[in-house]
Amino acid sequence: MSSEPVTMRERVWRPHWPCPVGVILSTARRGPGDPTYRIDPDGTIWRGLRTPEGVATLRLAGRPYDGEVHATSWGPGADWVLEQLPALLGADDDPSGFEPLHPVIADAHRRHPHWRIGRTGLVMEALVPAVLEQKVTGQEAFLGFRRLVRRYGERAPGPVADRDLWVQPSPARLRTVPSWEWLTLHVDPARSRAVLQAAQVAPALERTVGLAGEEVDRRLRSVPGIGVWTSAEVRFRAHGDPDAVSFGDYHVAKDVGWALTGAEVDDDGLAELLEPYRPHRYRVQRLVELAGLRRPRRGPRMAPRRHLPGR
Repeated sequence: MSSEPVTMRERVWRPHWPCPVGVILSTARRGPGDPTYRIDPDGTIWRGLRTPEGVATLRLAGRPYDGEVHATSWGPGADWVLEQLPALLGADDDPSGFEPLHPVIADAHRRHPHWRIGRTGLVMEALVPAVLEQKVTGQEAFLGFRRLVRRYGERAPGPVADRDLWVQPSPARLRTVPSWEWLTLHVDPARSRAVLQAAQVAPALERTVGLAGEEVDRRLRSVPGIGVWTSAEVRFRAHGDPDAVSFGDYHVAKDVGWALTGAEVDDDGLAELLEPYRPHRYRVQRLVELAGLRRPRRGPRMAPRRHLPGR
């Protein structure tokens, strides 16, 4: 290991609104055991990130009574993450044109008035776990992601040894993972191929940050294995797209339909319900999630598959 000191940077940011740091960042956490995301008992959040300037650790502590967010970063990407901090926490999101037309959405909006859509600016960071979550249970997806990060990622820089914080593998590293290793990670060939296809064109995908949502969607979906659902999951996280609806999700259409009409709907029904909210359709989806509005679950949960190696 290198004995060179790790770069540390600090920033105190004063947002113009009461910024709920944990609520905004929660979409970046991929399951309770996400090795790139840690939460201290006092609510301080630690993230292991791969930036355009190198790996970084970001520590965030919101101090709402002081109107401040205290950020500390370590590693080659330390300056980059602090520069991106306002966008990460939703400073670039403009909810002013959003009209919560339905009473249920209006109530959720009243309960979460300060929530904003953050933009990480890191496409592959959002894309890889989204691909692993395609068409499988959350339990199976989170297991595969944890194994991938711990086996092929790297330790986050800085004073994080006691937090076991990691950074996702680089696109170059992903391209070296043999096909049989993906199976031991509990990732089937369809999903591993999609990850590898994306890793091949990672620089072009990262350059989509800042483009219009429709163009980002077109470029993402030009990669084999990336469809409507995966594109949306990437766009609202990496690009802060307020209109990126997770069509094709196992729960979203049913839950939003139940919240707004009292009955489950399919994707066509979801599109119809959300059309009046364009270009803020994702805002409705997320408010339903934040309000905990889930249809009653009936029957057993979907069981994870057990025919792949490594279980």
